[in-house]
Amino acid sequence: MDTDEAKAILEAALLSATNPLALGDLRRLFDDLIPPDSIRLMVDELGREWSQRSVRLAESASGWRFQTAPEFAPYLERLQSDKPPRYSRAVMETLAIISYRQPVTRGDIEDIRGVVVSSQIIRALEDRGWIEVIGHKDVVGRPALFGTTRRFLDDLGLGSLSSLPALGGDLLLSPDLPLQASIDFDAPTEAAVESRQPTGAGAAERSPQGAGSDAPDGYSSAPIVEIHEP
Repeated sequence: MDTDEAKAILEAALLSATNPLALGDLRRLFDDLIPPDSIRLMVDELGREWSQRSVRLAESASGWRFQTAPEFAPYLERLQSDKPPRYSRAVMETLAIISYRQPVTRGDIEDIRGVVVSSQIIRALEDRGWIEVIGHKDVVGRPALFGTTRRFLDDLGLGSLSSLPALGGDLLLSPDLPLQASIDFDAPTEAAVESRQPTGAGAAERSPQGAGSDAPDGYSSAPIVEIHEP
């Protein structure tokens, strides 16, 4: 098998895949007969060949995938019947703290934000698949330690946590923090995340109204951010 044929096979697999393909996945295409280094070289060549097209080959934490160039997102959104989910600034601040300070407990997040963290905020990020419990702190009560997931890296197009943008003095996510072009901080403020009524123990953990807490449903009244699917 020559290089051009092998590249064509890689291209076909990557174009048809619904999820990123890791190096191990690509090796299985050839029954492990092609060395990993050679596959990487061919993938790099494919990336250069597609670099000026509307669809580009991108690498994330889980592997490689083809995705549309970000400048075409506003046009493609017009074809989508479902609007992308929108999250409040409180949710995004919590995600930023976990991203940069992980592993952190809920108490750590509250110390940094200066307000009580609603259970709905944590649940929204867990339901999205962006954070998870990765352990428990060895103190009284053994509070859960939160960290980001591989899906978080994939959705934001990051290869690793080291690819996160450098922070200035403020850890909290703000409009001038370029976390990723797909996060739109100018989304309409009247849109809100659909609220769900917590049950069981979670109901008792909802933040109270007033100073020192988020809005009654766990989401702040600050501007809403819109997350676009990659």
